[in-house]
Amino acid sequence: MREDTYFGPPFGGGPMFGGGPMFGGGPMFGGGRGRRRRGDVRLALLLLLGEQPRNGYQLMQAIEDLSGGRWRPSPGSIYPTLAQLEDQHLIRATEADGTKLFELTDAGRRHLDEHHHSSPPWVDEDEPEAFQDLRSQLKQLHVAAVQLTHAGQNQQIAAAAEVLAEARRRLYRILAEDEGG
Repeated sequence: MREDTYFGPPFGGGPMFGGGPMFGGGPMFGGGRGRRRRGDVRLALLLLLGEQPRNGYQLMQAIEDLSGGRWRPSPGSIYPTLAQLEDQHLIRATEADGTKLFELTDAGRRHLDEHHHSSPPWVDEDEPEAFQDLRSQLKQLHVAAVQLTHAGQNQQIAAAAEVLAEARRRLYRILAEDEGG
C-alpha cells in the first residue's frame, strides 16, 4: 500500500460501516455483535455440527455468513455453549490435524430430530428478500471500496469517489420518486 493513497480507516468507521446503529438498530455491515437468546446459540451450534464437524471459529464464521452478517456470536457465547453441549453428551470433541473439532453424537442427532421444528436461528423471516439483497450489495461495495483505498492510484480513487457520489444521488432520486408517487 502506498502511503500517499491511504486515507486512514476507510470511510471513518461511521454508522454505515459498523460504527453505530442502522436499519433496525444493528450495524449495517455486521460490525457489531448481534444478540440472540442463549437457546438460539445452542440450536445454531447443533444444526451446524449436524452438517459436519467444525471448530469454534468455523462455527462463529458459519453463523455470521448464514445470517448475512447480522449475527456474529462472540467466543464468550460459543465456547461455554460448546462445553455445555459436551457435558450433556450431545456433542464430542475430536482432534484432526492438530485442530479441536466438535461433532454431534447419536444423542445429539436424536435431540435435534425431536426438538427442532422451526427455521434456523440465523434466518430472519421478517426481513424482505429485497432488503437482504441490498445489504449484500452494500457489503460487497464496501469491500471493493476498501480495496481501492488500499491499492488504487490517486486517479482511480478520484474516479471511484465520482461513481459513489453519483450512486448516492441516484439512491435519493429513487427515494424521492417513492415519496412523491
